[in-house]
Amino acid sequence: MKPIVTVTNIFPEIALEKLSPHCELQINNTETPPTMEELKQFASKSAALVTYLTDKIGSDIIDQGRNLKIIANYGAGFNNIDVAYARQKGVWVTNTPGVLHETTADLTWAMILGIARLIVPADKYTREGKFKGWQAKLFLGGDVYGKTLGVIGCGEIGKAVARRALGFDMRVLYTQRNRLPESQEKQLNAEFVTLDDLLTQSDFVTPHVPLTDATKYMIGKEQLAMMKKTAYLVHTARGKVVDDRALVDALKAGALAGAALDVYENEPELTKGMTELDNLLLLPHIGSASTDTRNRMALLVADNVLEALAGKQPQTLVPGW
Repeated sequence: MKPIVTVTNIFPEIALEKLSPHCELQINNTETPPTMEELKQFASKSAALVTYLTDKIGSDIIDQGRNLKIIANYGAGFNNIDVAYARQKGVWVTNTPGVLHETTADLTWAMILGIARLIVPADKYTREGKFKGWQAKLFLGGDVYGKTLGVIGCGEIGKAVARRALGFDMRVLYTQRNRLPESQEKQLNAEFVTLDDLLTQSDFVTPHVPLTDATKYMIGKEQLAMMKKTAYLVHTARGKVVDDRALVDALKAGALAGAALDVYENEPELTKGMTELDNLLLLPHIGSASTDTRNRMALLVADNVLEALAGKQPQTLVPGW
């Protein structure tokens, strides 16, 4: 009898085809996240769970998985899973690092250009038939070329974002716990600074850190107040890295020129006041949303699952497992 692999949401066909010869697939073929009771049922009968960030996998669900070998998260994040408890129970937890950083960096740059040059409101204005010809002060935005980019967390995504800044002749500042090797700094033309210096000097600030106790709300009221009034915050990391309420207040007060968000503190809920702000660009968590990248992520999930079913350690165990 083949082991049961349950996929909690819509999943790329290319990865399902790779899995299907080796297991009995059960697919929740809908974009509606399963309820907690449904997740418990999935865990109780599965050898492998393919989960999404919207699936909260706590100890109560893990306890149901008597035959559960692996929880394979379809994404780079894994804060939705109680990793420590899974490890205690001998259940592997994997994610999909190393395959989505370039695509997420592309989106970060789309957001930088979008918010600075007022692309979305300008598009809306044109579609509404309001464009009557060139005007000297129509949608005056901020320059990007030659400005200063501040990257908080220079891992795979942060470095990919910094590399793109070379084409805009930007000064690049970065901060993180450990300094990069000098060779990488030269390659990126990046300068290692403190967080305070980065915030006060940058024209664009973009965090690219995982969500940990140290990074939770690392950008709050105090940090936003340090930024230039002409600066922009661009956020594609984890929602709770930024205090959304403080950001809304800062934007309303004109303390920042603008912000662009792909992730949210209480996702998918938006903080009150967000949709009323013209200087805030809002996206629905699409950092890795290209067909090629999502397929690569799914194939990595499939590889992890197949390795676990074969009794082998999966290749991309999450940190802390």
